[in-house]
Formats: sequence, structure tokens, C-alpha cells
Amino acid sequence: MKRAFSILLLAAMAGCTTVEPVQPWQKGVLAKPEMSLAGDRLEQAFNEHVYVSREGASGGSGANGGGCGCY
Repeated sequence: MKRAFSILLLAAMAGCTTVEPVQPWQKGVLAKPEMSLAGDRLEQAFNEHVYVSREGASGGSGANGGGCGCY
């Protein structure tokens, strides 16, 4: 049983090693706004509004620390 699992695991791992790099003609697709990790600007603004409404404070979403002087 261990041997069959080991062979299956090695076969699965071998499939992960054949990742090809992004070709120059594919980079245009990755540069589109919908491919960004940040997402839609309107959705970000809405999420920030919801966060501020729940927390009862505004701003400081990009700063470290909690206001007590600790980082």
C-alpha cells in the first residue's frame, strides 16, 4: 500500500515540474485591469466604506500598529 501511494505521489509531483514561463505574447492578457490582484476600484471603495462603517473610524487602513505605539 505504501509503495502504491509513493508512486502516485511521485507521479503527481512530476506533473507540477512542467510549469512553463509566461511567454511575451501572453503578458498583454496579464496586464489587463481585471487580472490585477487588487480587484475593481469601485469594489475596493465599497469594501473600504463597509470597513469604516463597522469600525467607526476612518483612514489608517494602510498603516501599521493599533494607535497604542506598538508596531
